[in-house]
Amino acid sequence: MTVTRLDMIEVAKPWGRHVLWPGFRDPPVTGEPIGEIWFAAPGRDLPLLVKYLFTSEKLSIQVHPNDALAQAHGHPHGKEECWIVLDAEPGATLGLGTTRPLNSNELRAAALDGSIETLMDWKQVKAGDIVHVRPGTVHAIGAGITLIEVQQNIDLTYRLYDYGRPRELHLDEGVPASEAKPFASASAPVALSPGRDAIVHGGHFTVERWSGGPARIIECPNGMPGWAIPVSGGGMIDGHRVEAGQCWLIEGEATFAADKASDWLFAYPSAHPVPSLLRNMPGGA
Repeated sequence: MTVTRLDMIEVAKPWGRHVLWPGFRDPPVTGEPIGEIWFAAPGRDLPLLVKYLFTSEKLSIQVHPNDALAQAHGHPHGKEECWIVLDAEPGATLGLGTTRPLNSNELRAAALDGSIETLMDWKQVKAGDIVHVRPGTVHAIGAGITLIEVQQNIDLTYRLYDYGRPRELHLDEGVPASEAKPFASASAPVALSPGRDAIVHGGHFTVERWSGGPARIIECPNGMPGWAIPVSGGGMIDGHRVEAGQCWLIEGEATFAADKASDWLFAYPSAHPVPSLLRNMPGGA
């Protein structure tokens, strides 16, 4: 049994911000804007990666390959991800899929002449929205959004269009990896028990949402690790005080006591929810 607080890594991005989110230190106004915060265990190759993203401009229009295409290019696996939106400015959007199906030639031409921007399906977004992005989905995160991302642990993005910024595009890899079509949600939330919902499932990982309540036991079976992410408030895990702005890795069994008004995410590498993962203390305490 181990309970480990993961290291926080700040990642500067040109589309990042100088005002982040409660629980994080704002970067100096004279420094580079921070676009992402990663949670990592140095020296360990874990199956999932948890990030926070803070945007002030649109991110590139991009795609991630599935496992088969990634492995064909020498990568260990592809990249599936999901977003849990914490905050969105009025009018903020996510680009999810295209407004109509595009074949490879149409997608490449649209990426080269910039018309891909108008062919994207820009959906207005609000706090609380959950988006499950399968590999092959053409997508972009808009400006003015704060979100938590859970993903397969690989830095593998093919950039299709970048609004004229002087950054490399990856059309030879990205176009074949793309399923340029209208977006369909990959999963719908499922209630598992009072205060416990599976909000993302059916792919390479599951993300659950937990609320505060009585003390319980987390049991990660068969060597499967779990990522505990307090979104607001906090609680105790095996005697450690855990607060929003942190991420903890759970391996094996741990006691868990969430503050009454707290909001948690718990992620783990399994296509389907594990019913026994969160259980009551012996004797119903």
